[in-house]
Amino acid sequence: MGAEPTAGGEPAPGPPARGPDRMPGDEPDLGHHGDVEATPGLVDLAVNVRRDEMPDWLADPLTASLADLTAYPDPRPARAAVAARHGRPPEEVLLTAGAAEGFVLIARTLAGVRRPVVVHPQFTEPEAALRAAGHPVERVLLDPADGFRLDPARVPDDADLVMIGNPTNPTSVLHPAADLAALARPGRVLVVDEAFADTTLAPGVDGEPESLAGRRDLPGLLVVRSLTKTWGLAGLRIGYLLGEAALLARLAAGQPLWAVSTPALAAATAIAAPAAVAAERAIAARLAADRDHLVARLSALPGVRVAGRPASAFVLIHLAGADRVRETLRARGWAVRRGDTFPGLGPDWLRVAVRDPATSDAFTEVLAEILEA
Repeated sequence: MGAEPTAGGEPAPGPPARGPDRMPGDEPDLGHHGDVEATPGLVDLAVNVRRDEMPDWLADPLTASLADLTAYPDPRPARAAVAARHGRPPEEVLLTAGAAEGFVLIARTLAGVRRPVVVHPQFTEPEAALRAAGHPVERVLLDPADGFRLDPARVPDDADLVMIGNPTNPTSVLHPAADLAALARPGRVLVVDEAFADTTLAPGVDGEPESLAGRRDLPGLLVVRSLTKTWGLAGLRIGYLLGEAALLARLAAGQPLWAVSTPALAAATAIAAPAAVAAERAIAARLAADRDHLVARLSALPGVRVAGRPASAFVLIHLAGADRVRETLRARGWAVRRGDTFPGLGPDWLRVAVRDPATSDAFTEVLAEILEA
């Protein structure tokens, strides 16, 4: 399959990504992730996984599950617990080995889609999974001048698969639920990546603002969730999909047997409990305060612009020569996430994880020294 021309008439290198929003030049490395940047010995601001000590209510069932490893995993209790959390029947939940497996299942199972569209900048695995399954991918690139906000009218009417993150990695933008709901329609699968939904907070809102996880009225909606970020379980691989039972049954048919391990199922059951959900809300409140502190420190630096209105566990910043700044930060002991591997961004963008105020202060002091040099 040959490369298609871009809007400027240049042939697109690598696997085809159609459409007028395609950027000319080298293709971003969709397989690059923050863990590559966070090498030993560096302060890790490149990976968006919370690093606090695991609470006993989570550690205890994980430890206890190790006594059951002679039996094959039984997903039914975890599935029921997750379903209860979101007010859905169990058949509308599919447990996966992390959110990434969900994207692969979607790409491989929905082989008949004609016009898949990915809204960027966002987590690159959805597009990578589509390409690996042989799909041509069309991109809708959101505008940094507009704070990377979604305009539903920019998504082609005849797109039969649409993928978008909320809150979006790497921009930290939280799109209004009404704008996302406007993308749902018969004949279309709408995939909303809510891997960081539990990090969001809004005044007067008890739960996760703008989440579609409890919506059962939107045709073709698939919500992708991760349990690895807030609870520091990236190595355990646990996530799930929420959606129509018939669609989830199709996706489940593509899973290997016993796809989710017994310890991962124990974690899913514990994290879905009401006390755990309440703990998530308290963590999100602390995160919001820490994020405000980091944003204030970054915004005070000359030449640094914080993108949009950050709502998650990371912020996206723009500064001239960010690629060189990132290398200097590494030499000074700090790892941040490069932005040029995300479609729609470039070498002048960096993603920075939110940490405690003392860490943010130390980081911004080093960054200020580098910018003044």
